[in-house]
Amino acid sequence: MPPREERRKVELILKVLEKYFSKRTLKRRTPFEILIACIISQRTKEENTEVASEKLFRVARTPEEIAKLDVKKIESLIKPAGFYHQKARRIKEVSRIIVERYGGEVPKNRKELMSLPGVGFKTSCVVLCYGHGIPTIAVDTHVNRVSKRLGLVRSDAGVEEVRETLEGIFPKEKWKVVNLGCVNFGREVCKPLKPKCERCELRSVCEFYKRRI
Repeated sequence: MPPREERRKVELILKVLEKYFSKRTLKRRTPFEILIACIISQRTKEENTEVASEKLFRVARTPEEIAKLDVKKIESLIKPAGFYHQKARRIKEVSRIIVERYGGEVPKNRKELMSLPGVGFKTSCVVLCYGHGIPTIAVDTHVNRVSKRLGLVRSDAGVEEVRETLEGIFPKEKWKVVNLGCVNFGREVCKPLKPKCERCELRSVCEFYKRRI
């Protein structure tokens, strides 16, 4: 695609994602709460994550408080999220490490974050971006799907390649917009099984749509 057309495509995508970004904002939480909520969210639906996270945070919301809880207590609180035995052990261990190794403060770099049990690429990026305000794009299932359908990223690209490619395409000050915008857009329009292409404002630049018609 010629450079001018590429710029127009990026501008249109940003314009649409801005709209979806403003539709739904994330609840304000501390870096630690975001980290724990991400661990709870693994392999579960968003609504279950929210219920389980709120139940836990009503009882304890700092690494010091959670580290003191019995694993069985954590299990009972996060049970709505499923896989609660494994998640409870991870949450307690992560809390203990943050208290003992980092003085109760959540690390601000990916290497240290990813050394924590149960923390991978996506979680580390979410904590950095939404917890510490450090620009990065967290690639979840929606960001991955939307970016590939639009033809911004190779269809067989891994999570890290998707992040690096998107961060190279969009200006840094728009990374949060791209992140949450893709999430909301993916939930409402670019659904995994039945995408609503007929109402999509990005049909004209979407490689997935071109293959369907």
